[in-house]
Amino acid sequence: MAKEKLILAYSGGLDTSVILHWLVQKGYDVIAYIADLGQKEDFEAVKAKSLKCGASKFYLKDLKEEFIKDFIFPAIRANAVYEGRYLLGTSLARPLIAKAQIEIAQKEGANIVAHGATGKGNDQVRFELTYYTLSPGIKVVAPWKDEEFLNKFQGRTDEIEYAKKYDIPVKATASEPWSSDDNIMHISYEAGELEDPSRRPRETMFQMTVSPQKAPDQETEIEIDFEKGNPIRVKNLKEGVIKEDPLSLYNYLNELAGKNGIGRVDMAENRFVGIKSRGVYETPAGTILMAAHRDLEGLTMDREVMHLRDSLIPKFAEAVYYGFWYSPEMELLKTFFDKTQEFVSGKVKLALYKGNIIMAGRESPLSLYDEAQSSMEVAGGYDPKNAAGFIKINAVRLINSALRNKKHRL
Repeated sequence: MAKEKLILAYSGGLDTSVILHWLVQKGYDVIAYIADLGQKEDFEAVKAKSLKCGASKFYLKDLKEEFIKDFIFPAIRANAVYEGRYLLGTSLARPLIAKAQIEIAQKEGANIVAHGATGKGNDQVRFELTYYTLSPGIKVVAPWKDEEFLNKFQGRTDEIEYAKKYDIPVKATASEPWSSDDNIMHISYEAGELEDPSRRPRETMFQMTVSPQKAPDQETEIEIDFEKGNPIRVKNLKEGVIKEDPLSLYNYLNELAGKNGIGRVDMAENRFVGIKSRGVYETPAGTILMAAHRDLEGLTMDREVMHLRDSLIPKFAEAVYYGFWYSPEMELLKTFFDKTQEFVSGKVKLALYKGNIIMAGRESPLSLYDEAQSSMEVAGGYDPKNAAGFIKINAVRLINSALRNKKHRL
């Protein structure tokens, strides 16, 4: 009898290596798959490890450009920040990983997919909502919600013992008592000693950014060009370096932001499942692009359009964080947000210095800014006498409210 094919989202770490071996022991024909999202990883070593753990086949999908163009850039256009601080680096990656996993399942004729996300976190939701949306009827195996698996593995110690028993290579973790997940957009750190929210992260933990204290003592001046909200060009104004394609541009901004100590966030956040968690993030390029994009919008976006859009930013970010990238509401939000970017084209100059992003100027052929109108030196076609009636009209309801309150107190 042929074994059932199962496509496992595999990282090469302890959890998914143990899960892979366990699934093989359960009788599945396991095909391991990893997405290249720009993480620092030896993919040949990951492939060898997956096969050693029992995988019948291994897929490596290079998704870096798709990640930047179809996931990161839409989030930048939307100024999407969860709870005012988190730039969604992991949240944006999961639906893309799951999408490619479903594509592999369809190619292989498999009707089962699996992941190694825990039953306490957000990733389980992001993976599984994507699976069900893109492939209704798909069967999902999630070991960290399986009673038999949970009885066998209480935690990391049990996994390490299992790995030793079956000769599964395990990375040493004593010097890094936390877990991390990286891609081209960010690195996230959680668990271990970081579960104490009062404890400051070790400086040795950070991988993408230097401490602002160790950043250069001079500014790095850059210019970023945007077209309809998308970054299309970055130029180092001192060195003359120019990057234009999305991948090169993003990598270069990661480099510049990283060496200037830009992009760190340490926060307690609200998971979708209702648990609060402590996360530490490095998002170098994303932090710069978000700041520059927002600055250019100030010059080019109509006030009421901006205010309406801003009211929906939390909804957009929440939908991404909760795992609803592929949903009717996200389709609607992305269409609306993209419409707001119609005139967001121009240049922004920035100075990067010791963890700070300093705005140094902006210009656009589609600017709504009228220097003469804004000037305190000339009228510029604006008659200040009109403001008297404008203020009086707006004061009517305030006066009526004040008179009512006065009568009520008598």
